[in-house]
Amino acid sequence: MPRTLLLAEMTREQVRALAPGATVVLPTGAIEQHGPHLPLQVDTATCVAVCERAAALASAEVPVCVAPALPFGYSRMNLPLPGVLTLEAATFAQVLRELGESLFRSGFRRIAILNGHRPNDELIRVAARELNERLPVSVAAASYWTIAWPALSELAAARALRRLPGHAGAFETALTLALRPDLVDRAALAGDLGDAPEQIAERQHLDAAVFLVGQRMGDGPGCTDDPAAATAEEGQRYLDAIVRAVAAFLVAFHRQHPAETMPS
Repeated sequence: MPRTLLLAEMTREQVRALAPGATVVLPTGAIEQHGPHLPLQVDTATCVAVCERAAALASAEVPVCVAPALPFGYSRMNLPLPGVLTLEAATFAQVLRELGESLFRSGFRRIAILNGHRPNDELIRVAARELNERLPVSVAAASYWTIAWPALSELAAARALRRLPGHAGAFETALTLALRPDLVDRAALAGDLGDAPEQIAERQHLDAAVFLVGQRMGDGPGCTDDPAAATAEEGQRYLDAIVRAVAAFLVAFHRQHPAETMPS
């Protein structure tokens, strides 16, 4: 194994030697508004941090590396507010397919797409399925909170968290306070969100996707729930749970690859 887990820091010969027997993690995120208090990079920066920390943990058991993130996602719902850099859904999925093919041509036969932006979730799954159908490659695709759902939902219930993961609310604010507190505008944390959302945690497993006419993230305050109660300590608990779950997921995925019938 190279001394670094970051693909971009490796030489081509290090990649050539590593790729056939390793899992490569491809982070995806977004650059978009996150309320008046958080930076535009929240989804991408959080996903990269999770990927790098989980890869470091998983590397004690299996070879793993982390590709540079795809920082732009599907964010049209936030376009009425400034700071949004979005791709069309078809463009995002196509870019993922092309990046996946590039990784395959570099020798990787295990690709894990890990997402940090909710509207990308369906698209990464489509891209993963198409890559697997077109190429002899094992591909996994999931959002980090989906992988860590059992632990996160338990922590969220204990804190009466209104939304998981939500958008620019208590969950994402807590994670950013744990990772980059210097980028949180604390003076802008308290704001009028109108009617308080119900005490629910969002699921993305079997529930129907429902989009109501006239309701867009960019037309409201830019937050799904009140971020004011978030703390760095709470964010660290979430982050630790996510990293452990994602690391275990990467190890399990790596070992599922049918090495006896395909190149390792």
